[in-house]
Amino acid sequence: MNTSAIVAAELGLRLVVPEHGGVPLTASLYYRGDDPYAIRMAFHVGTDDPVEWIFARDLLAEGLDGVAGDGDVRVWPSTADHRDVLNLALSSPFGEAHFEAPLTALTGFLLRTFEVVPAGREGEFIDIDGELNDMLRWT
Repeated sequence: MNTSAIVAAELGLRLVVPEHGGVPLTASLYYRGDDPYAIRMAFHVGTDDPVEWIFARDLLAEGLDGVAGDGDVRVWPSTADHRDVLNLALSSPFGEAHFEAPLTALTGFLLRTFEVVPAGREGEFIDIDGELNDMLRWT
């Protein structure tokens, strides 16, 4: 277990566009041992800067087995075009998007994150005193 460890992966996704099939795109996934609850996903959508979302690692893990999430982020497994996928529905004030990610690749990424910080042990990897000092410094 190493708090400075980083797990990264490139993932081919499909943006689900009703009546037009899907639009392929790439997303970068990042996980850091010093931020053990979060997974960052940067969607490369053809602009200079990717669109980044931050997800709870547990949310993505729960979505591998069934529907997970409320509100802005929902995930669930299914089969699309004879492929096992993880559906990822995102909602913001700017719009909504539905993506399909290859279930095997996403599962492999999550397994590597659990090698860095095991499930249920995330709290051991956070410097609470340091975080509080940082927050108090800004108030």
